[in-house]
Amino acid sequence: MNQQTEVLDETCIDLRDLSDTGAAIGAARHLAAEAGFSETEQCLIATAVSELATNIIRYAGRGEVTVRAIRAAGREGVEVVALDAGPGIADLAQAMQENYSTGNSLGLGLPGVKRIMDEFTVDSKPGRGTRCVARKWRG
Repeated sequence: MNQQTEVLDETCIDLRDLSDTGAAIGAARHLAAEAGFSETEQCLIATAVSELATNIIRYAGRGEVTVRAIRAAGREGVEVVALDAGPGIADLAQAMQENYSTGNSLGLGLPGVKRIMDEFTVDSKPGRGTRCVARKWRG
C-alpha cells in the first residue's frame, strides 16, 4: 500500500481451518457493502476472498486475510491481502493459467481472482510463502 492510500476500516481474520473462511467472506461482504458496492459486486469480492482463503488452507495450512475499505486518488474500494508462510508457488506463471491446479481442483482460484478484481498482485517464493493483494474500486 502506498502513501496515498487511506485505510477507512479493516478486519483481519486468522485462517487455521476451512471453517475460518466464512469469517473472511463475511468481513469482505460487510466492508464492500459499507463502501457502497452493489450486491453483485459484494458477491464478486466475497468470491475472490473465498478463493484466496481456501487456497491458504489448502496449500499452506494456515495464514491470514485482511480486508480493508480504502480510499485513494478520490476513489473508494476494497483491498484484500492474503498472506501465508506456506511452501510458496513454484511456478507462478503456470499457477496463473486458467484450469491449472496442483490440488485436484478446477484451477480457477488465482486466475479467477485476477479476473474479478481490478488489481491483483502475487508475490511468492518457494519455501517463503505467498502474499496476494487484490483491489476492487467502486464505480
